[in-house]
Amino acid sequence: MQAKLQEQLSPADAEVILRGLPERIKVALIARAAEIEDPIAISIANFLDTEALGFVDCKPGRGQ
Repeated sequence: MQAKLQEQLSPADAEVILRGLPERIKVALIARAAEIEDPIAISIANFLDTEALGFVDCKPGRGQ
């Protein structure tokens, strides 16, 4: 079975990623999601690229 490339992160996948992160980073991402009033997936993309509106336009390191 071939994996399907996705441009979005599902809420379930975002939760899996959060569980694998150190507590302080997890807390920061959840706080950022609340601050920007968007799902955790958008918060993760925004953490990687402060100018990203989601994973479609995410370029890690841009805007930092």
